[in-house]
Amino acid sequence: MFERITELPSTYRHLEKMTITEILNHINDEDKTVAIAVEKAIPQIENLIAAIVDKMLAGGRLFYIGAGTSGRLGIVDASECPPTFGVPFDLVIGIISGGDSAIRKAVEFAEDSREQGWIDLMEYKVSEKDVVVGIAASGTTPYVIGALKECRHRGIITGCITCNPGAPVTEEADFPIVVVAGPEFITGSTRMKSGTAQKLVLNMISSTVMIQLGRVEDNKMVHMQLSNEKLVDRGVRMVMEKTGMKDYKEVKSLLLKYGSVKKVIDNLASEIKVADKARG
Repeated sequence: MFERITELPSTYRHLEKMTITEILNHINDEDKTVAIAVEKAIPQIENLIAAIVDKMLAGGRLFYIGAGTSGRLGIVDASECPPTFGVPFDLVIGIISGGDSAIRKAVEFAEDSREQGWIDLMEYKVSEKDVVVGIAASGTTPYVIGALKECRHRGIITGCITCNPGAPVTEEADFPIVVVAGPEFITGSTRMKSGTAQKLVLNMISSTVMIQLGRVEDNKMVHMQLSNEKLVDRGVRMVMEKTGMKDYKEVKSLLLKYGSVKKVIDNLASEIKVADKARG
C-alpha cells in the first residue's frame, strides 16, 4: 500500500484561529515549495514531451484526461493552445469526468467509473497516433486509471501527472510524472499545492511542445489568434519590431489582412525577395 502524501495531515493546526495575515503567509510559504518539487521531476517531464512531439510531428494529437480540479486544469491548458499558438482546436484536447457540465459544477461519483474514461476518449476516435496524459493528484482516480489502462492495451502512448509516488496511475503510464508537493495547507485539499504543481507541469508540456513544433519564433507567439484588440496591438508591435516598419496603421492593416504575425512577416519577406530579383 503506497503512502498518500496528498492526504497526510497539514503541518499547520487550528487554521480557524489564525489571522488573515498568518493564513496568507503560511499558504505562501507552502506554495514556495512547489516549484522546487516540479524541478525534481524535469527529467520525467522531458521524456513525456519528447514522446508527444514525435507523435505530433507524425500527425498525432495530445489528450489530457482527469477528474475534478485535475480535469479542469487539463481543459484550461488545452483550450489555451489554439489562441496562444494558432493550432487547430482539436490538436490538444481536454476531457473531464462528468462531461463539460463538470467544468463548473462537480458531478458526483463520475470519477469512480473505470470504463467511462475510455468511452469518452472513443468519442474522439483516439488511436495509436495520439498521446493520452492522465492527470490525477492522488493517482487513484478510477476514471483516469481505466482510461490509461485501455490505451496501453491498444498501443496508445500514455503519461500521467500525479503527486503521490507509487500511485496506481503510474503503473498505467509509459511516461509517469510524479511531483511530490507534500501535505496540503488544508488537509487533503489538492486544489492547492497539488493543483499548482499540475498547472506548472501542464504549462511546461504545452509550451515546450508548441515551441518544438515551430509555433514560437524567438520568444514571440507569431501564430497567436487575433481575437481581441490587445492581441492585435501586440501583433502590430511584434511585426514592427521584426521588420523595422514604423507606420502603426499600415502594419495593423497588413496584420488584419493576413491574420497572423507569421503570415505578415513571411509575405513581406517574399515581396522583398521578388523586388530584389526584379532589380537583379
